[in-house]
Amino acid sequence: MISRTERSANYAVLALFAVIALFPVLLILATALSPDAIGAGGSLRSLEFANFADAWNQGRFGSYMRTSVIVAVLVVALSTVFSILAGYAFGTMQFRGSEVIFYLLLLGIMVPAEALVVALYFDLRTLGLTNTLVAIVMPQVAQSVAFGTFWMRAYFRSSSREVVEAARIDGAGHWRTLWRVLVPMGRPAITTMIVLVFMWTWNEFLIPLVMATDESLRTAPLGLAFFQGQYTSGTSLLAAGAVLVALPVVLVYLFLQRHFIRGMVEGAVK
Repeated sequence: MISRTERSANYAVLALFAVIALFPVLLILATALSPDAIGAGGSLRSLEFANFADAWNQGRFGSYMRTSVIVAVLVVALSTVFSILAGYAFGTMQFRGSEVIFYLLLLGIMVPAEALVVALYFDLRTLGLTNTLVAIVMPQVAQSVAFGTFWMRAYFRSSSREVVEAARIDGAGHWRTLWRVLVPMGRPAITTMIVLVFMWTWNEFLIPLVMATDESLRTAPLGLAFFQGQYTSGTSLLAAGAVLVALPVVLVYLFLQRHFIRGMVEGAVK
């Protein structure tokens, strides 16, 4: 039984960490809404919502956002399908070399992209794929599948064996058992994986920077960096651009937060 003093102390600690976590976000938002002439001072005597429109137009974020959406949708869709299939194979099937292949896949999590991007660039240049959407999407799919396979393998290993056996007694094969039984049951785990992959893909900076030189292939984070260096030095407009770039991730998380938290909690319990 928790006493009133312990409960109050817990709330005080949580409130302190909430303030620490939210302070940078509120500071950026306050700077984005301040007049550009006094942006560094953070004054909020007049809210300048026009800063978002100015940043959008001057920074050409419409084109960058469109590219980021295309890249994110492709990476998330391909990674989700491949991760589910690979996770099901490693989590429910026994075949020769499965452990070795699985640990090789885990290298995609252990090895940072910075260690591979130079060699990857020359490989893709040899194939004539640099400065294309494929060069931006496929390396991120490979990275995401490494994590997704690990994540979905853990889910399939912890799924109810009784349900799987009942499906097979009813005549369901592997394909039907996967998509009709296990995938609907694993919606929280899959949603959590989708949110994480989307967040990582949207915030990816290095791969689009190295693989694409065409302005039409710049993603939103890359466009924000060029916006800072070429279009403006105003603090308010830069903060407004940062808010615009971060907004899709926030909206996706808020929309899927119930499934995301449920998937994290279930994974921790299991």
